[in-house]
Amino acid sequence: MNPTSEQVYTPSELNREIKLHLEMGFPRLLLEAEISNLARPASGHLYFSLKDSKAQIRCAMFRSAASRTSVPVENGMQVLARGRISVYEPRGEYQFIVDSLRDAGEGALQRRFEDLKKKLEAEGLFDASLKQPLPPYPSRIGLITSASGAAVRDLVHVLERRWPAAKVRLYPVLVQGAEAPAEIRGAIEAANRHGWADVLITGRGGGSLEDLMAFNDEAVARAVFNSKTPIVSAVGHETDFSICDFVADLRAPTPSAAAELATPDQAVLKQAFARAGRQLDRRIQDRLQRDTQSLDHISHRLQQQHPATRLAEQSRQIEALSSILTKGMHRSLAERTMKLDNLGSRLASQRPGRKLAELQARIITARRSIERLTKLALGSRHEKLADLARTLNAVSPLETIGRGYSVLTSGETGDVITSITQVSAGNQVLARIKDGTLECTVDGFAQDRETASEG
Repeated sequence: MNPTSEQVYTPSELNREIKLHLEMGFPRLLLEAEISNLARPASGHLYFSLKDSKAQIRCAMFRSAASRTSVPVENGMQVLARGRISVYEPRGEYQFIVDSLRDAGEGALQRRFEDLKKKLEAEGLFDASLKQPLPPYPSRIGLITSASGAAVRDLVHVLERRWPAAKVRLYPVLVQGAEAPAEIRGAIEAANRHGWADVLITGRGGGSLEDLMAFNDEAVARAVFNSKTPIVSAVGHETDFSICDFVADLRAPTPSAAAELATPDQAVLKQAFARAGRQLDRRIQDRLQRDTQSLDHISHRLQQQHPATRLAEQSRQIEALSSILTKGMHRSLAERTMKLDNLGSRLASQRPGRKLAELQARIITARRSIERLTKLALGSRHEKLADLARTLNAVSPLETIGRGYSVLTSGETGDVITSITQVSAGNQVLARIKDGTLECTVDGFAQDRETASEG
């Protein structure tokens, strides 16, 4: 709080602020003093003062703590009180809230307890980072406690109720007296050598500080710290603390609580399993429904694009095309057959043998006709030729030649020479006579007088 601030408090606010500072600033304390001014109201709370020769402090011990105390609370008693500083806000009085009371004769034991606690804490035996986690589902549990005490009965009862699947092995030891620390330490070491247990529970029921001193022994504390198997410490009642509680991997306020902390509750697990099973069933159903819907969609899509569907469609197309092709082939085959038949008919009608026979018949007929016509024509022409021959002979120069005349033709041009003007001296001329031709040369010529006079 800033001393220079000008914040205004009400008495209740100031008392509350002081209470918070006192409770946060002071840890739990042990006070050794004499009880005085004891009051026992009907509420069950105890109110008294703790005083020494020079001062006193008002104290309150609430009903729950008063009911657990094992010592008679009377004025004039010298006690060792454990508790915390607080403030009673309505009156603004600070007071000591007592959690437990012990006879002051235990003061020496308590100082030994505090000295050992400081020593081991300084060495790091209380370090939380070194504590081992407990197995969540232990199958073998070792109990290090008295075989005849109430603690073992409480432990076994709770373990059977909560986690009957676990096997339990008891390491019986003395839990108080001079020989108890050695037995407890030996049981812890033996359990570690055996390696049988998944977790160990060590402890006892409540009692005085002297009764619990076996679990405040340094050797026992170091055995707990060195244990490879996780250890749960359950020494005394809820307000009792031992050195083993600080060194152990986990502290339980009572043996019954230790059994609960070391094991899962089968009833809770069954409920959790049932709830998880229902959730799993629901999730499976949801997943199945989603997957079924997805499968339906995929199946629908697959049916549309499934190879079988596509093959069926292609098969229908192939069948249709095959039908068209078959019909086309049949039609084409029929057309070609018809055409072939026509060509066969035409070929049959025009095949060479027949054609040759017809042609031969025609040739024979034609030959006969030609011979007949030739004979007729030859006869007619013979007669005509005879007539022409007679006529030719009548007018032919050969007849004239035959009587001693000749026909002159030019040796160069073959023209008939009918006038001396057509030749010159030295020209070659041919003279056609009755039985041949004479080759002649013109040496000279003389013109007829009549021709010349006409000229």
